Formats: sequence, structure tokens, C-alpha cells
Amino acid sequence: MMETHLILVGLLSICSLSFGQECNQQLVENIDFRGDDIRFDYSPDTAHCQHLCTQDPSCLFFTFVRADWNVDDRHFRCYLKKNPSGIPTTRIPLNGVTSGFSLKPCNPDPQPCLSQVYQNIDFLGADYRTLFTADYEECQRTCTHDPACQFFTFVKEAFQPERIRYKCHLKFSWAIPMIPTVLKQTGVVSGFFPNAQITQFFNEDCETKLFPNTDIPGNDFLNLPAASPEHCQTMCSAHPLCTYSSFDSNGFRCYMKDNKNEMVISAKQGVTSGIPAHFCQLNNSWASVLHENVEFRGPFIRFVLLDDVDTCRRTCIQDSNCQFWTYVNERFPHKTYWRHCYLKRAITLPAPPKVTKLANVVSGFHQRNCASPCFSCT
Repeated sequence: MMETHLILVGLLSICSLSFGQECNQQLVENIDFRGDDIRFDYSPDTAHCQHLCTQDPSCLFFTFVRADWNVDDRHFRCYLKKNPSGIPTTRIPLNGVTSGFSLKPCNPDPQPCLSQVYQNIDFLGADYRTLFTADYEECQRTCTHDPACQFFTFVKEAFQPERIRYKCHLKFSWAIPMIPTVLKQTGVVSGFFPNAQITQFFNEDCETKLFPNTDIPGNDFLNLPAASPEHCQTMCSAHPLCTYSSFDSNGFRCYMKDNKNEMVISAKQGVTSGIPAHFCQLNNSWASVLHENVEFRGPFIRFVLLDDVDTCRRTCIQDSNCQFWTYVNERFPHKTYWRHCYLKRAITLPAPPKVTKLANVVSGFHQRNCASPCFSCT
């Protein structure tokens, strides 16, 4: 089920430890938690970096490189970290960084309100639509009312060149959980927590339009792991560039396609194609289906020993962080892992692919998760 027993044992110890940690909301300025890196992502500030660490299944603590860092150009890097002990190996004084801990033990809001806006900061990349607005508040309102928009950058009136002043860049990142790998594996059962932000939510219901044993060849711009045709269609519906999709059941791959001019279909066994939904609620009953002999592989929050699949599924439902799960039964080749229920999640926090300094622009996030949308926060 996992790549090697050695890697699995290491992951088990880390994940079990992270679940048992105490809530620690302390931030330490100008202290580097040196080493223990998983990877780095970009963040506009320490709070966003901490949210990333909290949503990453493996991250236990982090170091964020602030805007006032003056050694090199590594500003806005959020270094996610872990180790078997659960505490930083080394703490070193270092100007321009802030370090802290995952808030997983603190029962955080899974969909935090990101109300801050960032002057002279560019969220570089991920554009899917541009328009002109009178000010950044209108740009943020537009982003908030567009379900695909996760963050934005607005070009202010003093920007050079003059021709792109007042331009509002709407930007996309996945707001639904993305499974790193889906594959066939004897002796496991996998599934979703149906209400864990698997789909976008709209007031109006709409019907699914799928074409069994049908391919729509060509025009691929992205292919990702998926568990079913309905899962693939849901991902296509969430992406603003996806005009239709094809799901290959043999490889568990979802091929997203961008062709606004035509849709040419052809017969193909094992492939189901679909048309996305726009501004309406797809039936998400597919998220309650159990996937026999299918593994949702990827980092996990924790594991528990349970007697059956139903209990594993209920355990995921009772955990606010759990989005999908895999249970190992007695048909799995290695007895050591029988009865293991792996609770898993993916990062759904809006996350710019890069954050840089740029004069006379302002960037920020949608306000859909905010009780009272904040369009003028500074």
C-alpha cells in the first residue's frame, strides 16, 4: 500500500505524534526553526503560512521569510517542517523570519477568513480572467462573487505602464480537496467525507450530464487523479478553464479540456466524458460511494485501528480535518497493516503560486468565508 515499510513506519510515528500534540499558538519573531523542511510554499504573511502548515497533513511547525528579510530574494517563502520528535531540532536567531506551529490540535476553522489585503505585493500567476475595475475594493468584490476566484491582484492608478492601470487579475487555486494519487490496490477500501468541501455549494440543483464509453479527444490542459467520472466532472466544474472532461477508469485519470468552439466525441471503452456544471449544485451522492480495492494514496493526518470500513468512514466524518480516507482489510498482503484506518486531507487554502514585491499593486483573497465581508481591510 505504501512505497516501503520503512517509509510507512516513519510516517506513522510523525502523524500519530502530530495528533497528540498540544495547541501552541505562539509565534516567535526573528527565530529560524532550522532544518526539518518538507518543502516551501509562498505566503503573503505569517498567518497565511500558519494556515498552510495547519492544513498540510505532515506539517508540525514552520518558518516564514517576511517582507523585511534583506539577505537575498527569498521573501514570502513559507517553509513547512516536521520531525519525529514533534519539536524543532534547532532554533537559531535570524532577522526577517517568523516561526510557529501547526494549529491542528487547536481545532481550527477549516475555511478561515483571509481578510487582509497586501499593498505593493503581487500574487504572481494563476490568472484566468482580467477586467478593469475602479479600485481594489471592486476587484475584491468581483473575486468574492466569482466561485472560481480564490485571490486577486489589482493594478493601482500610479502603476507604469499606464495602459494596464485599474486592471483586476482574478486568480485560481483548488478550493476542493485534490487526491495526490488514486490507484488499484487489493485489500483496501477508500472513500470521501461527503460534506468536507468536496464540491462547491450553490442554492440551485442541476442534473449530471455524463457520456459513458465516450471520449472527447484532444484539447487537454490538465490531467489529475480522480476516483470516478463524477469526481472528475466535479473537478472540471470547479476549474474556470474546463469546458468538458474525460475520465479514464483504467488509470483513474481525469483529463480536463479547454475548447470553447466545439465538442467532438468518439466511442471508447472505459472512458466517461462529462460536461461541467456552472453556478448550480451537482448531485454529490457519488462522494458517499465506497471504492473497493482502490487506494487514495497521500499524506495522512493520523491513523486509527478499527474493525470495519463503516467505522473508519464514521471516524472521518467525526473529524473536522478529514476529507477522504483509506481502510486496510484482511485481504491486504501485509498483515501488519490490517485494520488501519488512514484519515487524510489536502490543502484547500487559497495559495498563490508565487508572491513578490511590486510597487503600486494590491493583492488579497476572496471574502466568501468571512461572516461580514471585509472589502476595505488594510
